[in-house]
Amino acid sequence: MSEREESRELETSSELEHPDRIIRCVDCNETFIWTSGEQAFFHDKGLKNEPKRCKPCKQAKNERLAAITAAQTSGVRQRIEVSVQCAQCGQQTTVPFYPSQGRPVYCRSCFLAGRASKTNSASA
Repeated sequence: MSEREESRELETSSELEHPDRIIRCVDCNETFIWTSGEQAFFHDKGLKNEPKRCKPCKQAKNERLAAITAAQTSGVRQRIEVSVQCAQCGQQTTVPFYPSQGRPVYCRSCFLAGRASKTNSASA
């Protein structure tokens, strides 16, 4: 059997063992395909968790982390501004932090309104 035939046979067995999967990105909420080859790579490396982010979002996250690390090592305080959609009213706004996955982020007016209602209910 030639090298080319062996390679095709390995690809076919990998596709049967790890069929392509559709995954939703936790950052942009778009779907992406986790190919059988990528799954085989994860399996070979002993990685247990499937990817959470599409390639562009993963690259953006790595760039953010690199920028934070560079700023910390140089001692420069960097002001960050992240564009998000308010979980309550849907308005586009910016926040001075990277939102935690799965936690709601509010615009200033919704945040202050929610804070005021909590203090009013606590004092009642």
